[in-house]
Amino acid sequence: MIPPGREDRGQATPLYMTAVVGLLFLVLVYFAFGQADLIRSGTQTAADAAAIAAAQDARDQLEVADFLDDLEDLVAGEVPSPPGSCGQAVRFAARNDATVTCDELTDGRWGFTVLATSGRPMGSSVIDGTEGEHATARATAVVEPRCTFEPLPEDSGEPPVEDDEDEEPTPSPGSIVCDSQSWDIDPERLDLLPDMADLFTVRLAED
Repeated sequence: MIPPGREDRGQATPLYMTAVVGLLFLVLVYFAFGQADLIRSGTQTAADAAAIAAAQDARDQLEVADFLDDLEDLVAGEVPSPPGSCGQAVRFAARNDATVTCDELTDGRWGFTVLATSGRPMGSSVIDGTEGEHATARATAVVEPRCTFEPLPEDSGEPPVEDDEDEEPTPSPGSIVCDSQSWDIDPERLDLLPDMADLFTVRLAED
C-alpha cells in the first residue's frame, strides 16, 4: 500500500518539471528578444551618428571667405555640398559595429541619409526566422541655417573699407546676423569672419 501523500508527490513532480522547463523557455525568449532589441538600438545609433557625421563634415569643409560674392546663397544654405562627406558616415558607423550606404539628399535640403546594417546578426535558435538576420536602420541629418544676410544698401553712405593708400578700398558686402550676434563683413579682415558652425546647425530630420 502506498503511504498517504507519496502518490500526490509523485503526480506533482511532472507538473513541477513542466513549469520549470516553461519558465526556462520564457527566460530564453526574453533574452533573445532583448538581444535583438539591443542590436536594433545600436544599429539606429550607428545610423544617427553616421548621418550627423556626414552633414557636419559637409558643413565644416566650407569657409565663409570662399563665398564673399555669394553670401546670401551661403547663409541660406544654397551651396553645393563638398565631396567626400559620406566617408565620415562610413567611419562613424564602423565605430558602432555597422556598415552604411550614404546618399546626399536630393529634395532641396542640404544633408544626407544613411542606411545602416548591423555587423552582428540578431539570430537565435529560439526565435524562428531571425537567425542570421541583421538589423537595419535609416537616419537623415540636415544642415540648417541659423542666420540671415543683410546686404549693405547702395545708398547707405558707408565708406568703403580701406586697404592700402595705393589700392582702391574694398567695400563691405553687408552683415551676417545670427540671433543677437552680428558680423559686419570686412573683406580685408577674413580672420574676423564667423565659422560655418556659427552659421549652420546640424540635426536629425525625417526622411
